[in-house]
Amino acid sequence: MAPVRLKTVTRTQGNNEALKDGRVTPEGFQFDFVEVPVLVQAFRRMVRAEEFDVCEMAFTTYLCAKAHGKRLTALPIFLVRGFHHGAIVHNPATGIRTPDELMGRRVGVNRGYTVTAGVWARGILAEEYGVDLKRVTWVLTGDEHVAEYRPPANVEPAPPGRTLEDMLAAGEIAAAVGITATQPGISPLIAEADEVALEALRSRGLYPINHLVVVRDDLLDAHPTLAVAVFEAFAAAKRSYTERLRRGDIQNPSATDLMYRRVMEVTGEDPLPYGIEPNRPMIDKLIEYAVDQRIIDQPPDVADLFAASTHRLTA
Repeated sequence: MAPVRLKTVTRTQGNNEALKDGRVTPEGFQFDFVEVPVLVQAFRRMVRAEEFDVCEMAFTTYLCAKAHGKRLTALPIFLVRGFHHGAIVHNPATGIRTPDELMGRRVGVNRGYTVTAGVWARGILAEEYGVDLKRVTWVLTGDEHVAEYRPPANVEPAPPGRTLEDMLAAGEIAAAVGITATQPGISPLIAEADEVALEALRSRGLYPINHLVVVRDDLLDAHPTLAVAVFEAFAAAKRSYTERLRRGDIQNPSATDLMYRRVMEVTGEDPLPYGIEPNRPMIDKLIEYAVDQRIIDQPPDVADLFAASTHRLTA
């Protein structure tokens, strides 16, 4: 019997390389990869039109989509992780020196309020630096992937045609999250951000999850073996990558490769664990932040977020 073909979007990266080049395939299924150069556009197309069968997606986009009844279910394949202490940049000319001074000020957020990197960064500001997020006006440069979502009252759009970098340089906002700042004087608000993030990893296990994988519910219903087959394929590809990381056998490593290698050195463990159980603290933390920041109204049951056949799978 011919394999079931799955229209699939995932960024080409180390832990997916063996899937993209065909060395690893899911049993009984075949990935037909669609390349979407700006990956966030795939998130939007998936939640608004269910355009793909299998799709990489930002975690909070998925939480928001699920809360609004979208017919998608995640697999506990956590493709992208990162640190977000360095994502908050500021212009010292605005008088801001420490994170707590952001209260009462306007702070830019790249794209939408529900962007996962922004949720993690705001959570860090609140939990580690005592910032009352309700006392900050958050200024956005885009709309939300989930069209039905409505942000809280202290969220507003940037003026048409203005970039966050220009607004920051002009002193119209005190800081910004998630931008690449190239203008003189703009610098990370949290000094030695990479080391601070690694210390948070060492001391309290803070290792943010950014992306997971979602599948259309009608396909999961029609193909009971699909979720496990897709999980196992992603897991096999990831193991190939992490073994190469461990051996130092990656030519021209990217900044992401180097970050995962550093995590491996700090923890002595797989820097990209898949499965609910090994990731439960970070799943719970992101849900907590999402509720606190009014991305979702109430915490979902974690079991309801993931396909039932994958609940006990780890890799």
